[in-house]
Amino acid sequence: MQAGTRRGRPGHDLESVLRGAVKVFNERGYDGTSMEDLSRQLGITKSAIYHHVAGKEELLRLAVNRALDGLFAVLDDISLMDAPAIIRLEELTRRSVLLLASELPFVTLLLRVRGNTKTERQALARRREFDAAVASLVTQAQDEGDLRPDVDPATIARLLYGMINSVVEWYRPRGGDRPGDLADIIAGVAFDGLRLKP
Repeated sequence: MQAGTRRGRPGHDLESVLRGAVKVFNERGYDGTSMEDLSRQLGITKSAIYHHVAGKEELLRLAVNRALDGLFAVLDDISLMDAPAIIRLEELTRRSVLLLASELPFVTLLLRVRGNTKTERQALARRREFDAAVASLVTQAQDEGDLRPDVDPATIARLLYGMINSVVEWYRPRGGDRPGDLADIIAGVAFDGLRLKP
């Protein structure tokens, strides 16, 4: 039976176990968290956790893949846009911020992986693939004459996502906050400095 189709005790489905585990991983660090810690923090037995997943690393894989799959879905969506590269890059920026806001714990965990496990190394490889795709889009925008040509595309991609990813360190959603406003602010600040002025 696949992990996504297993059923646990009421109130302890895979989603609640995963969300609880991600919270603990973000607080204690993945390496510093044992299955005993997860059991205690989630208020369920280890066997109840094992009912859903094979172990701690599967929880990590599910969590980081949620963030990565979201980023690649955004990338796929904007690749279908019939628009100049600069517009697609701005839209990628906005949607990445919105994804970060909606999946904050999962993105936070993704940004903290260091490559100590096979799952972490796979996640880092996918992040590099995403970064390369962003740099390629930057190159297209430069070639189309819309983005300043004096900065290396990979550097622009790193600066852009460095700013976006820093949001995990300080953004705490409150009532009345609109993630769309945050996305507009970040895109505005970034592209006011990057766009080639006529």
